[in-house]
Amino acid sequence: MVLTVTGPGRYIALEGAEACGKSTHAVLLANELGAVLTRETGGTRIGAAIRQILHDTDNHELSDHAEVLLIAADRAQHLAEVIRPSLAQGRHVVSDRSAYSSLAYQGYGRGVPIEVVRSTSDWALDGTWPELVLLIDVPPEILAQRMSVRELDRFEQADAAFHDRVRAGFATMAAADPQHWLVVDGTGSMDEVAATIRSTVRERLGI
Repeated sequence: MVLTVTGPGRYIALEGAEACGKSTHAVLLANELGAVLTRETGGTRIGAAIRQILHDTDNHELSDHAEVLLIAADRAQHLAEVIRPSLAQGRHVVSDRSAYSSLAYQGYGRGVPIEVVRSTSDWALDGTWPELVLLIDVPPEILAQRMSVRELDRFEQADAAFHDRVRAGFATMAAADPQHWLVVDGTGSMDEVAATIRSTVRERLGI
């Protein structure tokens, strides 16, 4: 069972495929709400070291199961250092990615059984999942154009079929759980997308 935070602090995650713009919009939303801005992976000092391993393009031998466990370790540290203390203080948390990225990337993308990824993530999170997930949806041709002009990390270098599975995985999760997910069209200007995110978050969460 997915448990969400119901206290005064709200836990919000931005999700989406590579180059969808979620990192930019996480910053804008956090500023708008006066929230704690963080990310997975790498939201803590220990997490940053784990992120370096995960994103290093020289790590060709990293197994899919090891990838799941490394990300779960980052997540557990993130919960202990950032998410739980911030929410306990009544502060909102806006995270660039969350446990749902593990379901999309390691589950749908890599083919690790979804329930294995879910249960591992849930254990690492002690049941603390985002209360609201904003999925920024951008067509694959636009994503490919954006990716073509940047240096790619280990995940970004995966083939097109992998990224198609990831994107489909996000869409599947959003469709299955409209109570916790909102899909945002990411093809507009930065200001237009930010305004949509702002209004939808305030309407959904009343903040």
